[in-house]
Amino acid sequence: MGKVALEGLEFFAYHGYYEEEQKLGNKYEVNIEVDTDLTKAAHDDILSGTVNYEILYKIVQEEMLISSKMLEHVAGRIISRALSAFPEITGVQVEISKYNPPVKGVCRKAKVTMSKNR
Repeated sequence: MGKVALEGLEFFAYHGYYEEEQKLGNKYEVNIEVDTDLTKAAHDDILSGTVNYEILYKIVQEEMLISSKMLEHVAGRIISRALSAFPEITGVQVEISKYNPPVKGVCRKAKVTMSKNR
């Protein structure tokens, strides 16, 4: 077993509970990590033996474009799509951070972390 991860993916998106957040948008960071068997890629040096992180990136990018009230909803969609796209994945973890969340104080970012195993 092993892990394939993308870290520090940055997007400008329109997520948030408040109407203003969905109009003004904000900067987000996404990290995704998947558990899978990397034996074939390690032995045969072929892309089909691993999880293609270009496809993982595209999944995250497409889901970040869909405006949502809750980051949990976005993370759940990313997890579902990753599991559907890659039957060999045994687990997925997604972290989504919102920079400068609308709190009445100093907060660099708010983060939601979700994971699911098959």
